[in-house]
Amino acid sequence: AGGLTDEQKKEVADKRAKAKAEKAAKKGANNANNNNNKGGGANNKQGDGDVNISVLDIRVGKLVKVWEHADAEKLYCEEVDLGEDQPRQIASGLRPFYKSASDLEGKLVLVLCNLKKRNLVGFPSHGMVLCASNADHTKVEIVVPPPNATVGERITFAGFDGAPEAENKVAKKKLFEAVAPQFKTNADGAVVWKDAPAMTSAGPVTAINSMANAHVA
Repeated sequence: AGGLTDEQKKEVADKRAKAKAEKAAKKGANNANNNNNKGGGANNKQGDGDVNISVLDIRVGKLVKVWEHADAEKLYCEEVDLGEDQPRQIASGLRPFYKSASDLEGKLVLVLCNLKKRNLVGFPSHGMVLCASNADHTKVEIVVPPPNATVGERITFAGFDGAPEAENKVAKKKLFEAVAPQFKTNADGAVVWKDAPAMTSAGPVTAINSMANAHVA
């Protein structure tokens, strides 16, 4: 949620507005090219250039340290344990929704990992902490795995298998924007892509306060 640029947010919003019409239009399409996949991850494209959620490398992370960005009133700076050699640094626009860093520190979260490192108001941010939000972005909450999920494990979505794409390809081909319209919480606050639940080895992922029918980004 905190890592999207204004341009990306606009693109996601535009795609969500068109999603229902596009889905109806594609229902009758003959996906003759289903097996003519090109590019990185295997089995993560479904004919005619459609992309599924497996292009994204979404993993369980732990917020080991959270502090206020000195020069950006909406940003928290975070050190996130993803089971790598050292924690990643990520900036998230969560200060309007979590008034204290202690509300986040120590939490297990979901992190979109295959994003290129970039500076957010001078802070080198490498990834995005995923959150659920309502349509006008006035309510935002982190999405969380079960407490016994394994730090660093990849989130799976049944029926959508494939290796994640490289960081530069995610940006160049706008792959997050392509899958974002179907990335949401259901009526029970569980995270889904289309109707496939986001799963860890310990069970499903949910919005921390069970925000229903929300966008996830």
